Amino acid sequence: MNKYVIMMDVSGDIDPASLEKWDLKFIPMQYSLGDEMRTSVGPESKEVLKLFYDGQRKGDLTKTSQITPFQYEEYFEPYLKDGLSIIYLCLSSGLSSTYSAACLASEALKEKYPNVDVYPIDTLAATGGMGILAEEALKNRDNGLTVLENRDALLSFIPRLKNWFLVQDLNYLKRGGRISATTAVLGSMLNIKPILKIDEHGRLATIGKKRGNKMAIQALLGYFKEHFDSTAPSTVYLCNADCKELGDQLAELLKKDYPQIEVKQATLSPIIGAHTGPGMLILSHIGK
Repeated sequence: MNKYVIMMDVSGDIDPASLEKWDLKFIPMQYSLGDEMRTSVGPESKEVLKLFYDGQRKGDLTKTSQITPFQYEEYFEPYLKDGLSIIYLCLSSGLSSTYSAACLASEALKEKYPNVDVYPIDTLAATGGMGILAEEALKNRDNGLTVLENRDALLSFIPRLKNWFLVQDLNYLKRGGRISATTAVLGSMLNIKPILKIDEHGRLATIGKKRGNKMAIQALLGYFKEHFDSTAPSTVYLCNADCKELGDQLAELLKKDYPQIEVKQATLSPIIGAHTGPGMLILSHIGK
């Protein structure tokens, strides 16, 4: 029996057209905007996203809450009860405890549902990187891979995921302990844009600093060129925190040099945006 569902938590971003084509399930996550707590159950509307990032610009504090193992059990159980196994794509274990919580829930449900299973997968990624992985999982299922074959294919695929970040507002990195207060103040005064990546352990790492967006976008393009694999699936994700004009600029540069690639754009979910602030741009692709 080869019946299973593909799930992703809402920290991942995916092209709306892909959701019309495939049946992807979402695990809800909570975030706050000022004093208001909200639950994101899937990709948010343009209106909600605009409200969120405008709120950040006005000074509203934003944060997220973790999913507990018990909540995961509640999300997973209806599918197991219907005889469906689950592949669940989790936000990187280097950024969140979602993977460990999902594993605990999976173990707790094994005895009750011995004929089906939950397979949490640590994506070691976020946002568009998770979107690329979700599309790969859905294609694999369409191509007839069993749940175990699909899981193994995804695990071998993950080390090739590349995620490069351009950050605008250094105060969010300071608040998360990524940079010092002094660095944040000086960087903001000098119009410095940090360039980060998600490393092989799924953690954020600063890999460069550029003055101004033009040079920062060129840096993202340079990292893409260095790591691009012409034999890999050609989907590239550009996810922006309410700064689509930056995404459009990079998309134009990418298409000029690599006309064969497919560039998909999405607005960054509030789950990641809560920790990065408005104006962030992420480039995700399959690399060497």
